[in-house]
Amino acid sequence: MKIKLLRNQAVLALTLLLAPCVAYGQGQPQLSTTDRVRLAEAFRLGDKLGNRLWADWNKAPFAVLLVTPEHEFLIRHPKPSSDFVLVNYDRLLQSKVYYRQRTQPQNLLATFPLVGGIPTIVIGQAENTAKETSTPWVVTMLHEHFHQLQYSRPGYYDDVNALGLTRGDQTGMWMLNYPFPYDWHEMQMLFSHLGHSLANVLQAKTRSDFSAGLSTYLKQRREVENTLSPDDYRYVSFQMWQEGISRYTEYRIAKRAAESERPSKAFRMLKDYRQFGDVAEEIRVGILSELTSVNLAESKRVVFYSFGAGEGLLLDRVNPRWRQRYFVDRFYLDKYFELPPSHQGKRAVARQ
Repeated sequence: MKIKLLRNQAVLALTLLLAPCVAYGQGQPQLSTTDRVRLAEAFRLGDKLGNRLWADWNKAPFAVLLVTPEHEFLIRHPKPSSDFVLVNYDRLLQSKVYYRQRTQPQNLLATFPLVGGIPTIVIGQAENTAKETSTPWVVTMLHEHFHQLQYSRPGYYDDVNALGLTRGDQTGMWMLNYPFPYDWHEMQMLFSHLGHSLANVLQAKTRSDFSAGLSTYLKQRREVENTLSPDDYRYVSFQMWQEGISRYTEYRIAKRAAESERPSKAFRMLKDYRQFGDVAEEIRVGILSELTSVNLAESKRVVFYSFGAGEGLLLDRVNPRWRQRYFVDRFYLDKYFELPPSHQGKRAVARQ
């Protein structure tokens, strides 16, 4: 009897935790319990782990527009536009929640200044995106928050414009549509060889294999740089820096979550819950797989994501302090392989 009473009390406490706190009108759309639990887990992990990986992580806006089949819910946004209606204050999310009719695709996973000029994560529900289930969706939220950190750093937009790649485009679509020579056979071969070299050095188990693999990779990387036009090289470098390190970040966050954080009880109770360690390993294997099966003509700029993520993992072994330079020497990961004089000869080659 006592055990049953305690169980009922636990269920009641969990129900109260998950219930919306203040409702401002009957008939208004509400976030589902599952969506609230997912969002809360992403915010919790970001608060716990983000600053350990990236300085000032918590200073970037964590504004989210959750896209559902009929509505869009705005959470943690400092400047909601007038087309949003207040739903409630949600204590679990520590935020006011607003809604409007849906305007964005349900499968979107992106970050851009959609509302009030603030970099906003625009994301569909897990079931309606490529992530499909809760844990990969939460990790993707943290990937997108890293984009918010990138965009909110002082001088970011001026430095992007200084790359000289916009060709007059003021919408940002040049990042997707830049005319890189993806179909050139020589370019495809260069990146195929480079991908295999990067995968090989990342999997090296001995100091000698790692040193030899690193030398080979950096040599081939310079060959690619010398083959590309200056604009094309700047574009590749930018994509590796921006998208590649965002993917690196989602792997590192997932791995740290598995090692040091216990998911909330509500999150573990979700029917599609997966362990963060499994998702981290899936990301790592995916990076290596993409590096060894590069298809530049088919994947186009997405190829550079795995190269940037792979270089982030490689830099963790070569120069563990490289993240301190990330927002200072923007857009060129190759700069971070250059150790400061005080650390020359002290490359970290221990297996991560």
